[in-house]
Amino acid sequence: MHDNPVKEALRSGGTTTGTWLTLGSPAVAEALAHCGFDWLVVDLEHAPNDPASAVEQLRAIDAARANGGRAEAIVRLAENDPVLAKRAMDIGARTLIFPNVNSADEARAAVRAMRYPQNGNGGVRGVAGLVRAGRYGLDPVYVKNANEQVCAIVQIESRSGVDNAAGICATEGVDCVFLGPSDLAASLGHLGDTWHPEVVEAMQSVVVQARQAGKAVGVFADDADDAKQFVDWGATFIGLHSDVRWLCQGSNQEIGRFVSSLETEQAVEVPSGS
Repeated sequence: MHDNPVKEALRSGGTTTGTWLTLGSPAVAEALAHCGFDWLVVDLEHAPNDPASAVEQLRAIDAARANGGRAEAIVRLAENDPVLAKRAMDIGARTLIFPNVNSADEARAAVRAMRYPQNGNGGVRGVAGLVRAGRYGLDPVYVKNANEQVCAIVQIESRSGVDNAAGICATEGVDCVFLGPSDLAASLGHLGDTWHPEVVEAMQSVVVQARQAGKAVGVFADDADDAKQFVDWGATFIGLHSDVRWLCQGSNQEIGRFVSSLETEQAVEVPSGS
């Protein structure tokens, strides 16, 4: 088992960048793993994924890593549930994002869900040796060593989460606190306005509390300009939107350029008259 690079980066304070995989496509996952991202999130919350489709994307990302890519796979769960966490980890995920964590108790539940019971740590992850994470039983030390590599990222994306941020950030075993601007804006009464002053104030307060607690901060950014703003605040774990955004944006951009070039050429060819 190699060290978890996401966990190591969060500990060291280095800035990393990833993107969300929402299309359920192993081919897209493999291609993006070669595009310079540090990590890729297989999304089980807002994408048509389940463990069966997620494992194929994990395999694709692993294949890319074996051929020069550097992206590490992360899985975002559909909800903060120990059964969902267990299933995601059994298929090979070592870093999980838990959505909509609203209290320290919920943060502690997320941490426990990722850990096998060991040395009184309160872990509740069920033990099964014949899973992909343990090379289908061929790794004799996987179960004993797995807890050392798990990485828990909890999302604060509601008014309750902001109100309880101090306790969430102080939770032992939480590696990163991740801001969800869109849901947070909606929870604060500003649906669709992630840069409303109240939303900005709430996000900045979480960043301050997380940094005071010695925790890394992550955030979902619409584009590079927003990402730079978040880095200036102190965030180091930057999600640059999603596979579908880059597919549609690139397509629209090139179609627009092509149509514009044709219109320019036709305008030149039309006689001016006399």
